[in-house]
Amino acid sequence: MKKHNGMTLLVWSACAAVVLLTLLTYFQEGSRYIGKSYVDLDDFQMKMDEFYENLGATVLNPINIEAEKKRITVSKAEIEEHRNRYGTLSYQIENIEMQYEERIADAEAAKSENLKEALVKERDAKIRDIRQNFEDDSHVEAKVRAEKEVELESYLRDYINNLESRPPFPVAYELKDIETGEVFSSGNMNAPAAYQKDFIEDNGYLRAEGVRMDNWNPVYFGGERTEVVQEYAVNPFRDSVTTSTSETRAVDTQLQVKPAVRLFEGKVIVPKSALAKGDLGRDVQHFNRTKTGMYILWGLGVLALIAILTFFRFKKEWVTESRLIDRYNAWKIDFRAALLLFCGFWAYAVLEMLPGRYSWFFFQPSIENTISLGGLTAFCVLLIAAIVFQLVAFWEQVKVEGAFERELKNSYSAKFLKALQDMFLNRRIGTQMFLLLIGFFLAGIGFAGVLLQPFLIVIYAPLALFVGLPFIYIFVRRTAYLNRIMIATEAMAEGRLQKEIEVEGKSPLAKHAANLNNVREGVRISMNEQAKSERLKTELITNVSHDLRTPLTSIITYTDLLKNEELSIEERMKYVDILDKKSQRLKTLIEDLFDVSKMASGNMELTKQRVDLTQLLQQALAEHAAEIEESGLDFRPTMPESPLIAYVDGQRWWRVLDNLIVNAIKYTLPGTRVYISLRQVGSQSEFVVKNVTKYELGENVDELFERFKRADTSRHTDGSGLGLAIAQSIVDLHDGTMKIEVDGDLFKVTVTVPALPL
Repeated sequence: MKKHNGMTLLVWSACAAVVLLTLLTYFQEGSRYIGKSYVDLDDFQMKMDEFYENLGATVLNPINIEAEKKRITVSKAEIEEHRNRYGTLSYQIENIEMQYEERIADAEAAKSENLKEALVKERDAKIRDIRQNFEDDSHVEAKVRAEKEVELESYLRDYINNLESRPPFPVAYELKDIETGEVFSSGNMNAPAAYQKDFIEDNGYLRAEGVRMDNWNPVYFGGERTEVVQEYAVNPFRDSVTTSTSETRAVDTQLQVKPAVRLFEGKVIVPKSALAKGDLGRDVQHFNRTKTGMYILWGLGVLALIAILTFFRFKKEWVTESRLIDRYNAWKIDFRAALLLFCGFWAYAVLEMLPGRYSWFFFQPSIENTISLGGLTAFCVLLIAAIVFQLVAFWEQVKVEGAFERELKNSYSAKFLKALQDMFLNRRIGTQMFLLLIGFFLAGIGFAGVLLQPFLIVIYAPLALFVGLPFIYIFVRRTAYLNRIMIATEAMAEGRLQKEIEVEGKSPLAKHAANLNNVREGVRISMNEQAKSERLKTELITNVSHDLRTPLTSIITYTDLLKNEELSIEERMKYVDILDKKSQRLKTLIEDLFDVSKMASGNMELTKQRVDLTQLLQQALAEHAAEIEESGLDFRPTMPESPLIAYVDGQRWWRVLDNLIVNAIKYTLPGTRVYISLRQVGSQSEFVVKNVTKYELGENVDELFERFKRADTSRHTDGSGLGLAIAQSIVDLHDGTMKIEVDGDLFKVTVTVPALPL
């Protein structure tokens, strides 16, 4: 069923497209075609109105040129303008004399008396005319009138030539002047009429206004029309008004008179025969063909509307069960929104074009129009299907609670805004990149401007030289530095940590390079620590194995010996005593191991209380008095006479003191002194053990805190090797410090813990 959903949606979209097209064509073209014939069209009425206007100007109310000439008047301002058109009297006379002086001199040189005489007469005639212009107003008025008459004849001739008293189709009329009774007729008024208009008092008479003189401007200066600044409109047929102008003092004499209007009654018809031939016949056929096509289209639209409202109603399953829905929903929501707007824009544009294209197709059907209209219609159907598909898919997804918010958070726009925000996490880098982008953008606009307007190069070139090139230099240099940093970072990722990244300047990239160098150093130290940890881990396993195996081997050996029935009572007791010691050692080792494990995991609980550290140290020393005496060591304890109080777990802290004292007994060089001191230093209580070791410790004293680490590397002495590790863990749990110092064979342990007031 899924494979048919797409085709079903397309068919439904085609029906919807027909309905939309029907509605659009109905509202745009319905008033033009429904119940109308060709003669009802505005185009035809415009042709007839033009005919009436031209008929009035050429036949019914033609203008009388000679009568209009007699109505021309000349104003005083026009006389003054004509008189001073070429300057003052003296200037005009001087100009004429200069024009003829050289020509007369040439005639004298050629000894041509006739030419000289003709030139002199011509010059004197012009000078007399100029003098008469300044002496006699009537002389100038006649000249101005003659100019206006020539202009009037030219204007009326052009106007009449542009008019056509008959339209490009047969028209018959019979009209009578309601005042004079004069009758004008043309054509057969008895022919069957496709169009008829009666001009009577109720409907309005035909107004024949004649030639309109509104646009006639007869002002000419030296044969060329001059633009003037007009203050008053002058009617040459009635009143003369003096006008003042700008520097040229030109005068605009424009006819504003309305022609006499004649009213006619009668009838005008267009015969039916005119609608069957010629250009009008073709227009009528096109109109009727378009009208029929529109009716068919509207009928199909009604059928399509009935279909989609009844048996072919839309089903959302056409979309939700489509094979494309999962792929579509995988797209980002803003991309889908942009696609929807794109489809909507083109659907609107196509639907705007289609009514006109269908009208043109019905008006003039052809193969080209058929292909064009079919392609446009198919495109419209696809757009509608795409829009419906997207709207349904969007709605179904939005109905899921929280889906819309998740889509917005995962959109390209949200990621872009987040990236834009992150761009300014380092404001210096963000600002530089922003300015760089603006610089490149403006450079592109400037280059385009130079291509369009080359003169802008005078602005663009300095900007490119003093702004653009520095920008490019900085960009190239920073890019090169970034590449070097990236190469060095790749080397670090591959484990090559020998070479530092060069830090250049104080730019953000230089700061980043310094940070990478710090990371490199940290990685190098971490790798060394890791190597050290691996070595210590190996030693730990080896030491644990050795320390556990030694007593266990003894236990197994002496257990086998006890199985011998021939042993005497003394030998059996001796073996049992050895087994007891080895068992106790193994027990101690295992208990210490468990304690270290608990402390390392943080599972050891402390019961803190006020404890007198002086008394606790005295008890620890008394506990090991016998061992101290047997060791041959000289213990020199120093402690305060008054109590030294600390808030600690007494049992755990006693373990610290015990481990350090036992450690001193085991590893101090025989015959030497062991210095033990307890005192208050500021707010801290300080416990110090100093002794000379019997074994060489080496330089790395931190390893002494490692588990199973012993100064006796041969591991011939008793002990678990966990004493210092346990002490360190207990001190850490009490927020104290434990420090080991080695100077040659001098071994010193310093333990501090916060002291409490008495």
